[in-house]
Amino acid sequence: MKKSVRSPGSATIINAIATGFGSAFGIGLDIECDAKTISEGIECSNDVGADTGLMELCVEKVFSRYGIGHDDFGVSLKTKSTLPMASGLSSSSASSNAIVKVVSEMIAEEFDLERLSDLEVVNLAIDASLEAGVTITGSFDDATASYFGGVVVTDNGNREFVIKERMDDYDILIYMPDFHSKSGDSDVGRMKVMAPLVETAYDFACKRDYFRAINLNGLIYSSALGFNTSIAIDALSCGALASGLSGTGSAFFAVVDENSIDDVEDAWMKYEGRVIKTEVDNVGCRIL
Repeated sequence: MKKSVRSPGSATIINAIATGFGSAFGIGLDIECDAKTISEGIECSNDVGADTGLMELCVEKVFSRYGIGHDDFGVSLKTKSTLPMASGLSSSSASSNAIVKVVSEMIAEEFDLERLSDLEVVNLAIDASLEAGVTITGSFDDATASYFGGVVVTDNGNREFVIKERMDDYDILIYMPDFHSKSGDSDVGRMKVMAPLVETAYDFACKRDYFRAINLNGLIYSSALGFNTSIAIDALSCGALASGLSGTGSAFFAVVDENSIDDVEDAWMKYEGRVIKTEVDNVGCRIL
């Protein structure tokens, strides 16, 4: 049996680390997981040479959920990605979602068992990410924006939605500097100090004023984490609808229209790194 699943990344509206409440939206960059059955055991590989520990944990979570042993079922997984790793664009959430989804679908089909609900898939993926130490809050916002597409506003501690809806279609520019920033290594104390300001940004998100939320959140977390706030300000000066830091960096993104996309790209080309063009994703995780 062979199956493939793709899962998009996401960009941050509100980083949940300071308060436990977050918001994100799906983007067109993604991770695709190709899976096939083997005689027994788990084989994992990826196209970026990253550690496969999280991949293996995701499979183990699904095996445990279904009560399947390594002697009962074997699976080989390969992931390929258009998402920059360790950049704040939810590559871990996208990978976890894709793996849990594809393995659970294969097991359900192989043994004629009930398929996992969407939220069961997401929660198993989050559990694996927490155990692997690649997330601080559990990233319910990132995980659900990746899985469902569109925009979400979430209570991460309770894994509950405040808002879950389609986002208007916009072009997205991503500035990717020449260094990475793993969220698990970020200074949580510095971010929590900013909680009162983040609460103001979160209020904007709850009122669906997503662009103002992105701008304020980006300035707050960029300052707390030592990133260059001029990157987002340059984009806004060139007409971007919104711009900010995604996750704990290192990627910045800008929501743009046809009148601003070229000017924002030109402004960001002066920085060392690269600029990636993509768009809002309203589709989410799906079987290919």
